[in-house]
Amino acid sequence: MTAQIIDGTAIAARLREEVAADVVKMVEAGLPKPGLATVLVGDNPASQTYVRSKGKACEKAGMASYGYSLPADATQAQVETLVQELNADPKVNGILVQLPLPAGLDEERVLGAISIEKDVDGFHPLNIGRLAQKGREPLFVPCTPDGCIYLIDQIGYPLKGANAVVLGRSNIVGMPVALLLLKRDATVTICHSRSKDLPGICRQADVLIAAVGRAEMVRGDWIKPGAVVIDVGINHVDDATREKGYRLTGDVAYEEAKEVAGWITPVPGGVGPMTIAKLLSNTVRAAKIQNKI
Repeated sequence: MTAQIIDGTAIAARLREEVAADVVKMVEAGLPKPGLATVLVGDNPASQTYVRSKGKACEKAGMASYGYSLPADATQAQVETLVQELNADPKVNGILVQLPLPAGLDEERVLGAISIEKDVDGFHPLNIGRLAQKGREPLFVPCTPDGCIYLIDQIGYPLKGANAVVLGRSNIVGMPVALLLLKRDATVTICHSRSKDLPGICRQADVLIAAVGRAEMVRGDWIKPGAVVIDVGINHVDDATREKGYRLTGDVAYEEAKEVAGWITPVPGGVGPMTIAKLLSNTVRAAKIQNKI
């Protein structure tokens, strides 16, 4: 068996086209362009790259993009004051504070300062709390976890009753994606560094979502034949044969896993493109909420 490849690049491109079409309709109706504000604290190179890519994606979709940078030694009050100013700015429909924040800043307080109607990254405590409660719906869902579920939906795989295993329990991916799977009536197991017999647990998974940040940790013989494998990991592995001196790989040993799985996401080109597509989609939705349409 060779797995069907879940082409996140193509699926994200279609979603971004839908977002751009929505933006055109809003502008034609006399509404302002949806606007996304990004807040970058410090000079983390990876964070700078992510923020730039989000700005470019906004512009391609016909949206407005506003970038704000603060130095690494910015105080808690300075960061929260900026967030409050963006809350009050009618041009800004969505606010994204790039994580992680520098040491010494209270991440939860900063995220909690974002207006829930502008929390397009889905990390406001109220949105996460609603996600965790039965019968409650968040205004926004974190983009990468939401992208994972979207990819599964695109291949038509039924999550109801499926055995789903999530490797990793981070606040950004592992926990939210597990909650989303529960909302879809999957039976969910969350694994972490203290879990016993990880290979054995993974072999029971109809749906396996790997988000641990360890290159090729999940081997081919961990995969249940025919399973859906969603690889969230993006790891740099030294490779002297590449021009940059490294290659990108996921948390799954792709070449092994694709010979066992039924469906699999590649790295790059799987989950990554979905994160920005979902961010754009959330920002347009925020603009509609704020404009009462």
